[in-house]
Amino acid sequence: MKKLQLIGLVILYTLLGNTAFALALKDITGQVIDASTKQTLPGATIFIPDLKVTAVTNNDGAFTLKNLPVKGTYLVEVHYVGYKTATQMVNLATGAGLQFSLQPTAIETKEIVITGSLISSTSKRNSASSAVVGKDQLLQPSTNLIDALAKVPGVSQITTGPSISKPVIRGLGYNSIVTLDDGIKQQGQQWGDEHGIEIDQFKSDRVEILRGAASLMYGSDALGGVINLLEPSTAPEGQIKGEFITNYSTNNGQTANSLMLNGNENGFVWRARGTYKNAYSFKTPTGYFPNSGFNETDLSGMIGLNKSWGYTHLNVSNFRNNIGFYEPNLDDNGIFVKEDGSAFTNDDFKNRTLDFPRQDIRHFKVALNNNFILGSNNLKVDLGYQQNQRRELDGPDPALFFDLKTYNADLKYYIHETNGWQPVFGLSVDNAHSQNKGTEFLIPAYDTFGLGAFAYAKKNWEKNTFSIGARYDFRKNNGKQLFDDGEERFAPFKNQFSNVSGALGFTHQFSDELNFKANAGSAFRAPNPAELGSNGVHEGTFRYEIGNANLNPERSYQVDAALEYEGKIISASASIYNNYIHNYIYASNNGEQREVDGTLFDVYHYGQVNANLYGAEASLTIHPVPFIHFENTFGYVHAQNNSLNRPLAFIPAGTLRNELRFEPKLKGTNDAYLSVGINSAFKQSRVDDAFETPTSGYTLLNAGIGATFNLGKQPVKLSVSANNLLNQKYYDALSRFKPGRFDQENLNLGIYNPGRNITFGLYIPFTVAK
Repeated sequence: MKKLQLIGLVILYTLLGNTAFALALKDITGQVIDASTKQTLPGATIFIPDLKVTAVTNNDGAFTLKNLPVKGTYLVEVHYVGYKTATQMVNLATGAGLQFSLQPTAIETKEIVITGSLISSTSKRNSASSAVVGKDQLLQPSTNLIDALAKVPGVSQITTGPSISKPVIRGLGYNSIVTLDDGIKQQGQQWGDEHGIEIDQFKSDRVEILRGAASLMYGSDALGGVINLLEPSTAPEGQIKGEFITNYSTNNGQTANSLMLNGNENGFVWRARGTYKNAYSFKTPTGYFPNSGFNETDLSGMIGLNKSWGYTHLNVSNFRNNIGFYEPNLDDNGIFVKEDGSAFTNDDFKNRTLDFPRQDIRHFKVALNNNFILGSNNLKVDLGYQQNQRRELDGPDPALFFDLKTYNADLKYYIHETNGWQPVFGLSVDNAHSQNKGTEFLIPAYDTFGLGAFAYAKKNWEKNTFSIGARYDFRKNNGKQLFDDGEERFAPFKNQFSNVSGALGFTHQFSDELNFKANAGSAFRAPNPAELGSNGVHEGTFRYEIGNANLNPERSYQVDAALEYEGKIISASASIYNNYIHNYIYASNNGEQREVDGTLFDVYHYGQVNANLYGAEASLTIHPVPFIHFENTFGYVHAQNNSLNRPLAFIPAGTLRNELRFEPKLKGTNDAYLSVGINSAFKQSRVDDAFETPTSGYTLLNAGIGATFNLGKQPVKLSVSANNLLNQKYYDALSRFKPGRFDQENLNLGIYNPGRNITFGLYIPFTVAK
């Protein structure tokens, strides 16, 4: 009932509360043409990210942007397939009769707009090391959202089979990565190994990844980077658009279906999406892994207003994921068997009904995103409420049951450019309350409160950009005492942490093709309640974890630099970074074991060391002719435990990805392609051998084919892709199923990563009304 009341109040505010900000309406017209032939380009998309306003050119290449403020300067981007993205700063007070001349190109343009930084800008003017994953890449076959992003250099994933992936950026994961969805920090027990990100992978048209410390913008936890999921752009004025996505994967029988509708009537915008996934047990090159299937349901919607005073969007989502787990039982021949010793059948492996044990993950979220135009300035206000429930079930009733409620508020005030400077001031507050509702316990119930304030300024001149900022953070944790069977399981604790961090950034454009960027700064992460207060068996990781209430905050000092080139035939980039972390928090085992209910578990204690992570990322794309596309990416991170003079544990291996695409122009089709790819991972021998095993290098062969066909005026995109085409046996360095102390009996059980997987995909974008 409280959820419904909250939603009702926010909807009322959304629809009625902003009339005080109303300004006179303004419409701006323009045209998009080919820079060489001067011919008009119908179907080009014009978008103002900071106002969430979209338009599409008509048959004459003309467009109209409606309901704009009467003044203010905003970045406008124009997209058209086969052309470089055009960007231009437009002063709305004087802008009229705009004309964008697009340059044909065979290379995907790097001149993209980055909105995840404090001030939206093109990639060449943004000093942060960033990457954008667009709609086409998100539609490529993947088992979940993070799997779709892990192809970006510097981004990896901790996996528990194909159903669970956690992001890793430059060697850091868990609470060192901030995931933003609908402008709100995703809060969903990020400290846990064995569950993923509770977000629909089809929900966004675009994901921005900031690699490296971003605490200035997002406070504690953004030590390693940020994944920013952007809601799809609103439909053009007077239109209702939609899309239907469906695919099927042969390895685990995964079916994924998603339907979305998106409308805009005189600035009243809305969107609705429903997604459902289902899979049975996944298959390795040596056989199926029992009870590893999952099913996932996500319902989301948005209503809002795009007016001359800005915009207000109310986003609501309800996510649920059920995931099967298997506690290994092996017969005398090392074959998986049921608990009673009987053999699994093929029907058991392909049964979509999950057995116990399993997880039931639920995440409900309400986010209110606002951008108010105050004269020439802007006030962005993002408010959020989340409830994350994580149930671990050995039977009908949950054993572990975490119930976390989080409230967020984030305000940013953007001041109009003055003497070339663009200042931003911000304030963020979050408050969380977690309860234990199960019969088993791992972490204490807790309350946590955070407050942050920052100032930032950016200056553009000629070919240069300079940015500077500082931030103050405060974090307070309150762990609750618990007695279990008359004994104290959790001792109470209270602690608070504060920190001042800063950042500098610089970019320089040597020419239209060559660009340089660099950053230096400090960052901060407060220890989380799991690290401070754990005391129990973490079932999903098969270990006993003990927290440390005396942990200190992590402090990071990082520098990075990148050089980018974009020519007519070749585009390339290379970046290096160094991240020193004082008081790095991690869990380790020194040989101690503890018996619980007749089972022996390794004991992991949380402690701190000083650590250093450095590495490099690179990409090279070659178009010798327009229909040949050869893309290559590389990523490597070296992580050292300086205090104990040994490697850090669970660090991704170096990777090299190569893909050759043939993109012919075929009559009756668009975007036709045939691709062959090789994904290589180097040997990872730099492991903490006290409790981790090395992994060998491997090479996987992938392939794909696809095209867009027109059925009348309706485009239909078909694709077939194959991953691990040769059914290679391999262990990824970040797989939680790799050999080692996997289970409670120290069987050194190793479960290979998934084998051959062929995915058939269908994508249908459609227009309901114009």
